Amino acid sequence: MQYTDGERYYSFPAYCRRTFGHKLYKVPLDAGMTCPNRDGTLGRRGCIFCDEGGSGDFALAYHGQQIRRDMLTGERYPEDLQGLCIGYFQAYTNTYAPVGKLAGLFRAALQEPLFAGISIATRPDCMPAEVMSLLRQLKQEYPDKFIWVELGLQSIHERSARWMRRGYELPVFDVCVRQLKELDIPVIVHVILGLPQETEADMLATISHLNRCGIAGVKLQLLHYLRGTDLGEMYLRGEVQPLSEEDYIRILGSCVAALDPGIVIHRLTGDGPGDLLLAPLWSRDKKHVLNRLRADLKERKITQGCRRLL
Repeated sequence: MQYTDGERYYSFPAYCRRTFGHKLYKVPLDAGMTCPNRDGTLGRRGCIFCDEGGSGDFALAYHGQQIRRDMLTGERYPEDLQGLCIGYFQAYTNTYAPVGKLAGLFRAALQEPLFAGISIATRPDCMPAEVMSLLRQLKQEYPDKFIWVELGLQSIHERSARWMRRGYELPVFDVCVRQLKELDIPVIVHVILGLPQETEADMLATISHLNRCGIAGVKLQLLHYLRGTDLGEMYLRGEVQPLSEEDYIRILGSCVAALDPGIVIHRLTGDGPGDLLLAPLWSRDKKHVLNRLRADLKERKITQGCRRLL
C-alpha cells in the first residue's frame, strides 16, 4: 500500500485524506461518565495507570449542547470547522450509562454541524445488547455520519490484565469486536507498549491477535507513569521502570512492521499530562520521538506490514 503523506505506515491523516478528502480534527468530549473500575462494580481505584481524569484531562464537558468555535482549545483548528471534526467521547467509559442517556448524547453529537461523525471510547465489557441495538439504530438514522468505537484492550496477556486491574478477560474483547463488525462499525483498539514484565515478543503477540481480529485502527500508547496513580506510586518506590527511548523506538518499529498494512495507526506514542507525568520524561518531546521513529523505520527498511504476523 502506498501512503499519501510520505510515511512508512498508514497514518490517521493519510486515512482521512483518502476517505474524506481532507483532515479531520478531534474534539475530545467528557460526557460525565464513570467506569466499573471506579464506581465499585469491579473496583474503586481504576486501572493501575489511570488518573482521576479518566484519560479526559483535555476534554470539553459535554451534555448535548451545540459546540461553539470559541469553546475549542488546544489544537490548531481552522476558522470554518463545519463537518471537519470528530466528536470524540474520550473520558472514562462512554457506554457505561443508561441507554436513554447514551441515545440523547450520541444523537446530539451526530446532529452537531461541526461533527462528521463520532468516536466512542469504552470497554468491551460495557457493550450490552441494548447498546449494540442503539448503535445499529443510530447508523440507520444518520447514514451521512460515521460511528466508530474505541476499545481499551492494552494487552492480550492475562497476567498483564490482572496486573493492571483491567477487569475482563480476552474472550470478552473478541466477542465485542465480532459484534461491532457485524454492525459494520469500525473498531479502534488501544494498546499499551512497555507494560512491566512484557517482552517485545509479548507485545508483538498482541499485534498478531489484532491482525486476526480484523480491526480498523489502533492506538499504540507508551505506558506513562503519572502522579496520583498506583503505577506512579510504584515508580516512586522503585518497583517498576519505564522503557528507555531506544527500546521504545525499536519495539514501536517492530510493531509497525508486524501490523496489517490496512489497519490505520491513529497514535504512535500518546501524551502524558505535563503536570502529572513522572516518567518517562523523554516522551514530552513528541515531535522528537516521531522523528526518531521515522529514522528507525528508514534505517531498518520497515514499512507497515512488511513482517506481518498472523
